[in-house]
Amino acid sequence: MKALIALEDGTIFEGESFTGPGETAGEIVFNTGMTGYQEVLTDPSYCGQIVTMTYPLIGNYGVTPEDMESLKIHPPAFLIKEYNSVPSNFRSTGTLADFLKEHNVLGVQGIDTRALTRHIRVKGALKGIVSTLDLDPQSLIGKAKNSPGLIGRDLVKEVTCPAPYGWNEGKSVEGSDFSTASPGKYKVVTFDFGLKYNQLRHLTQRDCSVQVVPATTSAAEVMAMNPDGIFLSNGPGDPAGVEGVVETVRELLGQKPIFGICLGHQILGLAFGGSTYKLKFGHRGANQPVKDLSTGKIEITSQNHGFCVDLESLNMDEVELTHINLNDSSLEGMRHKKFAAFSVQYHPENAPGPHDSVYLFDRFIEAMKL
Repeated sequence: MKALIALEDGTIFEGESFTGPGETAGEIVFNTGMTGYQEVLTDPSYCGQIVTMTYPLIGNYGVTPEDMESLKIHPPAFLIKEYNSVPSNFRSTGTLADFLKEHNVLGVQGIDTRALTRHIRVKGALKGIVSTLDLDPQSLIGKAKNSPGLIGRDLVKEVTCPAPYGWNEGKSVEGSDFSTASPGKYKVVTFDFGLKYNQLRHLTQRDCSVQVVPATTSAAEVMAMNPDGIFLSNGPGDPAGVEGVVETVRELLGQKPIFGICLGHQILGLAFGGSTYKLKFGHRGANQPVKDLSTGKIEITSQNHGFCVDLESLNMDEVELTHINLNDSSLEGMRHKKFAAFSVQYHPENAPGPHDSVYLFDRFIEAMKL
């Protein structure tokens, strides 16, 4: 089934659907990971984005329930060079095509993904339309131009949990005030801005009892649970577009140790009084080099973000730069000099990706011990 991909700048790419008919819009981005497509698809940070995989052969190990990072697929479409319909993996329980169909996500193969990636690197991330229903290029280009972008949109409200839940033996159990969470030495309230399950797994492995709360939860509600620490998760879109959360985090500063990841890092930066900006094409993949300025060590990290905290906007008398991206020198980590609050732009919980950065969860535990 023929499919067209139209970008807002008028560029057209051709492919074929391997999941049936459909049409959808989103910002088209690329991910450089060689593996981990299931974790990518179930990462809520990709809400509103159409993902292109740069690795040419996708689907060869199928899908596995244990590798889910949330309850569903979040990108509205998935673009690849070549689909393998016969997976070889003893853990696999199904094919990628069936997985996409189950979640009503359009999968398109046969695309020149190298050309598409190079185009995005030159022009920047672009709004686009993927369709098997409308094959008129000019019509699709018009739709792409008129589709909503990411700047200023609150995508967190589309992915945050509707009600509080405790993380108990690897699954969510609806409930509040740690009543349904696995017991642990440290009580951690986790803001769900679009979290990945592996963050909760890492916390529970370190003797934490984890209570997950919606993004709209107030500072007073958090403090009423008397946590030992507060965790700010990853999530999609523009941090400046998320309503009310920055004020909540600013109110929590100094009350309990805070650890932020990805969007949580950006929101913490805004709470510190800084600003954020949109990267040209973002950082997405499992091979981003980051330098820890406190140790001099280089970490290979998993990343997925299109926005960044502006280092120049921070008050360096109050905030210390801790990590930097070696590709473009963008801000990758920071901590407050007065309050027990630190964050990183990348994903130390891996899934998919290297394990170089899991020490950050141990650092959070040490902060809660003080």
